[in-house]
Amino acid sequence: MESSSPLRAVERHATSRLGWLRAAVLGANDGILSTSSLIIGVASAHATQGSILLAGISSLVAGAMSMAAGEYVSVSSQADSEKADLAREKKELGSSWDAEVSELAGIYRQRGLDDLLARKVALQLMQHDALGAHARDELGISEATAARPVQAALASAGAFSSGAILPVLVAVVSPSAVVPWTVSAISLIGLAILGIVGARAGGAAPMRPALRVIFWGVMAMLVTAGIGKIFGIQT
Repeated sequence: MESSSPLRAVERHATSRLGWLRAAVLGANDGILSTSSLIIGVASAHATQGSILLAGISSLVAGAMSMAAGEYVSVSSQADSEKADLAREKKELGSSWDAEVSELAGIYRQRGLDDLLARKVALQLMQHDALGAHARDELGISEATAARPVQAALASAGAFSSGAILPVLVAVVSPSAVVPWTVSAISLIGLAILGIVGARAGGAAPMRPALRVIFWGVMAMLVTAGIGKIFGIQT
């Protein structure tokens, strides 16, 4: 019996980390791509070093705040919906206990239990924690998946900032004349690494995701560089 505990302690599944890792990779990807593209556009317009850095830092701050605000509003709406569902479920448990037992037993029958065992399991779980059982198995709400707006907002802002800081730092150490080239090169390397990390986390081959993110990164940088050159010529 004792030998099985260490195995359970170290057992991990990829699906347990895919959600947050995917969000972190996407946030960092957005940070790199949007900030580097803006810096390249401004630099291509022959802006001064100070203007380039101001644009990069502004992009980092504005992007992080935007990501945080959007995530907070979205997850807050999810949390409100979860609270409303739980309140309704609690009311139903108080007014129609037998019907709720049958409903939960029906869920377990669909998962493969026979009628007698399904009802027995439903009764035992509801006697222990009726609302928790229905929240988990009927509504799909658990402690691990519950909406946390503040945590989601901070994580989203942090992920974006971790990516956006890369092109900003490159712009800081590069002469203004070569900023478009150095920011493009380093940012594309960063995007490729993120593509590989995301693919590895999901168990997929890394080459196609890396090439895909590089392609769209190049497209975004070319467009903003072209816009910068147009406005640079006009001025």
